[in-house]
Amino acid sequence: MKPPRAPVLRIVIVAPDSLAPDGSEGAPDPVEAQRSRALRIGLLENGYNIVAVLPADVFLPDRLAQIQPDMIIIDAESQARDTLEHVVMATRDARRPIVLFTNDDDTSHVPDAIAAGVAAYVVAGLAPERVKPVLDVAMARFRHEEALRRELANARTELSDRKVIDRAKGLLMTRQGLSEDAAYARLRKAAMDKGLRLVDVAQRILDVSDLLG
Repeated sequence: MKPPRAPVLRIVIVAPDSLAPDGSEGAPDPVEAQRSRALRIGLLENGYNIVAVLPADVFLPDRLAQIQPDMIIIDAESQARDTLEHVVMATRDARRPIVLFTNDDDTSHVPDAIAAGVAAYVVAGLAPERVKPVLDVAMARFRHEEALRRELANARTELSDRKVIDRAKGLLMTRQGLSEDAAYARLRKAAMDKGLRLVDVAQRILDVSDLLG
């Protein structure tokens, strides 16, 4: 039995007008045009679905929200920083893997780009057959970082919940003369009886205490 085929990635390319397929705004630099052509050939030859080519303008967030691509590729001219900033802002609330292809040999802002969420930063030319490995690594890195991000968020939530529960236990111990175990048991029973999470019951007790003073 053959394993199921991986779904085809839906890709949006963000590029200046001069690198758009119709070349709608002037002629691009020949080197950049060659890189852009090799990139798009590599995407098509490897079966990727290029769903749109968009400019980095004020409408980009709305367009990305509507299209919901799996990955964003920045096909940048020599000044990649401005385009990157537009894309990062556009994906701030809905993170997606970002891969940047550019001829900009100024790598001083690469650390900032990686910190901003760029999963792969490719400078200068790239043969079409190398596109897929780059994108595979970028997607794997993005998924790994998102898993770490979720783990960190869960850990912070658990710590915050624990503090609320401990405060509620302390309140019951002080005002009703209960031991720590007894206070916890009372919280737990109330949560089970009301079908609520333990932290929700604890927060309600703290809210009532604050209200009554």
